[in-house]
Amino acid sequence: MLFLLCSSNLKAQHSDDAAVGGSIRDHANNNDFVVRLTRYDVKPDHQTAFRKVVSDYVVRSLGQDSNVLSEAYYEQEDPSVLWIIERWDSKIELEKACTSPSFKAIESLAKTALSKPAERIDVKDLEPIAKQQWRSVVKKTDDPITIMLFVDAKAGTEHNFKTVYHTAMPQFRGEPGVVTYQLSQLEADSTQFVTYEKFRSEDAFQYHLKFPPIQPVIDYLNTSIKKQPFQSGLHRLIEFAPLIRK
Repeated sequence: MLFLLCSSNLKAQHSDDAAVGGSIRDHANNNDFVVRLTRYDVKPDHQTAFRKVVSDYVVRSLGQDSNVLSEAYYEQEDPSVLWIIERWDSKIELEKACTSPSFKAIESLAKTALSKPAERIDVKDLEPIAKQQWRSVVKKTDDPITIMLFVDAKAGTEHNFKTVYHTAMPQFRGEPGVVTYQLSQLEADSTQFVTYEKFRSEDAFQYHLKFPPIQPVIDYLNTSIKKQPFQSGLHRLIEFAPLIRK
């Protein structure tokens, strides 16, 4: 949003506002948030207990000043697959969280509850937003859905993908049904990306799929990733913690 100050008697106020605004923008453009996605494949008879320890960890994490956002999901098409998606101010804070009693409870139960080892994916946000924006919550009347899309780009096309998304991102975030929208790059492989897209409802997601600015993204996905169809990398997620509503 641009504020045009046309009167000379607003210069002093503009200077003060610029200092504050600059601080906010610096924080919003801070690309130092540490981001981790953790996938758990849980055996059917351990679902309830495992969701409980994951929920406890998420809620306790959100209470830390250094936590940007922590959420837990199950996959709509396979509820045995759980995800923790978390952002912290620094790697040190993430490491501290991994030594907390609530995280140790997850690790202890994981020894018997998982059908295969947990998968941890560290990523870097490419279109940073501030903590306040990450903590935007849905309404009690919403029926939200979160979409994660993993993209394995053909080598040499990564810049094109980032450019396409950089152009489209302001428009995506401006859609009335979008709560949060982010593009991140895997730290272990610069050709791999993941989108995080939280919508207020299924209808909002379907609107997004028909939203004209998405077409260049679809064109890229149909031509420039290693394995087709691109929908095979899509995960539909249902939140089970922290379930904060306004």
